[in-house]
Amino acid sequence: MGGVSTGLLVLVATVWGVLAGTLLPRAAYRFTVPSGEPWRDRCPDGHPVRGWLGGAACGQCASGATHTGADPQPGAPSASYTPSHAPSASDTPSLGPSASSAPSHAPSGVLLATVTALVCAALAAATGTRPELAVWLLLAPVGVLLAAVDFRVQRLPDPLTLPLTGTALALLGLTVLLPEHAGHWRTALYGALALGAGYYVLYRINPGGMGFGDVKLAVGSGAVLGWYGWPTVLLGTFAAFLLGALYGGALVLARRAGRKTAVPFGPFLLAGTLTGLLVGAYTA
Repeated sequence: MGGVSTGLLVLVATVWGVLAGTLLPRAAYRFTVPSGEPWRDRCPDGHPVRGWLGGAACGQCASGATHTGADPQPGAPSASYTPSHAPSASDTPSLGPSASSAPSHAPSGVLLATVTALVCAALAAATGTRPELAVWLLLAPVGVLLAAVDFRVQRLPDPLTLPLTGTALALLGLTVLLPEHAGHWRTALYGALALGAGYYVLYRINPGGMGFGDVKLAVGSGAVLGWYGWPTVLLGTFAAFLLGALYGGALVLARRAGRKTAVPFGPFLLAGTLTGLLVGAYTA
C-alpha cells in the first residue's frame, strides 16, 4: 500500500507541477528586466501584457495584430543590458531570446511546465506522505520562476525572494502542528539566519561575484534546508557552489566565457537547495 500511495502522490505532484508551470511564462517575461527598470507591461510590439499568470504572448500578437505605433515602454527587451549581479556586463553571454522574437519572447511554457513537474515529482518521491510536502510543492514553482528570470537577466526580483522566506517559515510553522512531520521549525529559522549571514559576508567580500539578490534568496533557502537539520544545510550549500563552479568551468572550456564573466548564481543556489532537500527528505 505504501508503494501505491507514494506512486499516486508522485502522479498528483507531477500534474500540479505541469499546471503550475504553464502559468509561469507571463510572470517570467514581466520580471525579466535589468535592475532599476520597471516590470514589463507590454510585449515587444507594444501591446499591453496584463496580469502575472498564464502565457506571455499577448492576445494581439497571437492574433497577428500589427504594431500599434506606441513607443517601447521602459523595461521592454533590448539588444543589450547591464546585469545586476556584476559590473562586467560586456562579458556576460546572452542566455535568452532576442526582443524581436515575439510572440515567443519569454521562456517556453512547455519547458517551464516540464521542469516544474520534474521538481515536484522528485520532491514527492523523496518526501512521501509527510505534511511538509505541501510546503515544498507550493514553493517549487516560485523557485523555477526565480531560476528562469536570473538566467536571463541576472536578477532575482524582491517580490519573489522576500516573501519566499516568510512564506516558508510560516507554512513550516503550521506543519509542526501536524502529525508525522520530520523537521524542526527552530532549525529552519536558524538555518535561514545562518545562510543569509554567510552569503552576506561573501557579498561584502566580493560584490562583483555575489549579488545582493542571492543573499535574499539564501535566507529562504536556509529556511527550507534547515527544516531537516544542519547536515542538510551544509549539503545544500556545498552542492550550490559545486554546481555553479562546474557550470562556470564548462563555459570557460567551451570558450563561451572568461574568468571574469558574470554568471547568474541564483539557479545554482536553487539547484543546491533542491539537492539538499531531496537528500534530507529521503533520509529523514
